[in-house]
Formats: sequence, C-alpha cells, structure tokens
Amino acid sequence: MRYATVVLRWTAGEIHAIDDAFARSKAVSIEAIRHIDRIHDRRYAELLELRGDLAAARRLLAAVPDVLEFDVAGANDRGIACVQYRAAEPMVDLLAILREHEIVVDWPMPFVGVEGRDGGDRALEIRILGTSRAIQRAARDLPDGVDLNLQRLSGYEPDATRFSPTLTDRQREVFDCAFEEGYYEIPRETTHRELADRLGVSAGTVGEHLQRIEAKLAASYRRG
Repeated sequence: MRYATVVLRWTAGEIHAIDDAFARSKAVSIEAIRHIDRIHDRRYAELLELRGDLAAARRLLAAVPDVLEFDVAGANDRGIACVQYRAAEPMVDLLAILREHEIVVDWPMPFVGVEGRDGGDRALEIRILGTSRAIQRAARDLPDGVDLNLQRLSGYEPDATRFSPTLTDRQREVFDCAFEEGYYEIPRETTHRELADRLGVSAGTVGEHLQRIEAKLAASYRRG
C-alpha cells in the first residue's frame, strides 16, 4: 500500500462548474472539497469548505445551472456548503477512475497554488491510498485537460487522527433522505416523523441518526 500526495491542475470551466463560479468571485472562495459522494448517474453530493461572504456563496450556488440543491451553514467568514449537482463528464470520468482502480482518498482536498480569480488554472492537492500499480494506472487514465504532479510518495502508516470521520452506510442513507426532503431548507420542509415514514424507522431513530451525523460533520469542520 502506498500513500501519495498529488496535485491535479486543470483550466477553469472544464471540470468543476461550482468551483468555476467561485473562482470568479472576490467575495468568497472554496478552500477545500471535504467529501464527494455519487448519488445516481451524474448526480453527486459534495461538502465544500468556504471562506468569505456566505451570503455571496448562496447567490453563486443559486446561479449555477447544474446545482440541484444546496445548503450553506457557518458563521463569520467560515462555512460549509452541502451541494447536490449534475457533474460534467470530465468530473464523472475523474471520479470513476478512482473507483475503477480502487484508489482511496484521504479527505479533504484543499485548493492550492491558484493565483487570483482570473479564470486561469485551478489546482487541488489530493492525498490518496492505493497500490503502486493502481496509482500509476489511475495517472495514465486521467481525462484530457487534467495534469497530475506527484508531490510525495511513501509507504502507508495508519494514523487514525489524520482522517476525517466518515458516515456509515445507514447514516449516509438518512442524510441523503433528509437533504432530498428539504430537512436542511429554511424553513424546514419535512419533519423527523415524515423522514421516519419514508425510511421505515421510528422518529426517535431518525433524530438520533441526524444528531450523530451533524456531530461528525461539526467535529470534522472544527479540526480542519
């Protein structure tokens, strides 16, 4: 098992529509991608770490055609956005390469080495786990327009404190259901009881799952 730190660089507008919108803003920026999950086909959910004017972030997300749903939470100039969107083909291909070659991502992915907000090149630092052969094959299969630069490569030494907490499959199911039903909208569009009826559990169980989910995400945000 190898632990590699790589930098992916691409031209704004070709990979990540959400980042492209933020790259042109002087009011708010995406500091890191904290997690990405595939929901269905080209529909993905992301947790994004924001810095700057959170009201501006809401306006930007509302204006991106491929954004389907979103919620922004935080205080002062630090926040988290939970976004569901239709991914462009290069983004779908990039994430598929990670799955195909069984590459594990050590979240988050911070944006690095991006100068200004002029729509130029964008770059993400990604820490990954995989076999040497898998990492080499994944690098060869990158979509056109994406360049990879290897920063560090070492053997894997487990360190539980280095990784952000992840949700269990059941917690992910509850979270996705709550998000889709508008639980995180303002005002809320659903209740614990309605979510419980859809999930086939008690309202108390839903409340317990949501508390655990929110505690994990809050702890991850504070550590970041």
